Amino acid sequence: MGGFEETPVVLITGCTEGGIGHALALAFVSKKCLVVATSRSLNSMKNLENDSRIFLQELDVLSEESIGNALRNVFEKFGRIDILVNNAGVHCVGPLAEIPISSIEQTFNTNVYGPMRLIQAVVPHMASRRKGKIVNVGSVSALVPGPWAGPYSASKAALHALTDSLRLELKPFGIDVITVVPGAVSSNVGKTSVAIYSRMPEWKLYKEFEKSIRERADFSQGPRSTPAEELAKKTVAVVLKKNPPAWFSYGHLATISAILYHLPIFIKDGLLRIAMKC
Repeated sequence: MGGFEETPVVLITGCTEGGIGHALALAFVSKKCLVVATSRSLNSMKNLENDSRIFLQELDVLSEESIGNALRNVFEKFGRIDILVNNAGVHCVGPLAEIPISSIEQTFNTNVYGPMRLIQAVVPHMASRRKGKIVNVGSVSALVPGPWAGPYSASKAALHALTDSLRLELKPFGIDVITVVPGAVSSNVGKTSVAIYSRMPEWKLYKEFEKSIRERADFSQGPRSTPAEELAKKTVAVVLKKNPPAWFSYGHLATISAILYHLPIFIKDGLLRIAMKC
């Protein structure tokens, strides 16, 4: 255990190969951290298993039992968690007037309640040590919630708001809270989003917009999207600072999203209607 005391222990959710979490795991390892890489399936992270600095752990953010089991294993092995990165998330595309409520619930359960389950499980430990960092991965879509991805944008907006409250509430315990806001980043989210979208019902009111809605599923995966490895490298450098910033946004469309956020609503609506063909 003595060697671990000099090295940050980082737990990351959603480390499936091809995703941002996977890239974050490798980026933290490159900075001499010990990484607990988690996902619902060990097979989805199989290519990380040969790195001695990475500890693979099954963890389902929807299950308090799964979280409890995973954390017990981590504390048994390392004795602590220095940095928690809530990265696991799901996309959700469809018109709000027709999308199944169950799909919206699933999106919030993963993207909002999932991070909160981890936070409530880890904070008592960090508070007892008077140190720690919590990183919540949001999205620029929360800044500019256009058509067709309302549930996803709303879930990330909720996570942003919760993170702002947590930052103030956890400061007295020496815990830093950071919102990471990726722009359009190349990852497996597009493939996953398309797969989820394929299970949606046939639209009735919005049948004429079917092509535009379907395109929104992998809108972030264009040729100019930022590589996940680039985002991960920049994020890790920020998180490991002694006094990390409260907010870090990076990636394709991040700057334009910040600009749109501050524009008058009628201008923003007009631009989004053109971009999203509605």
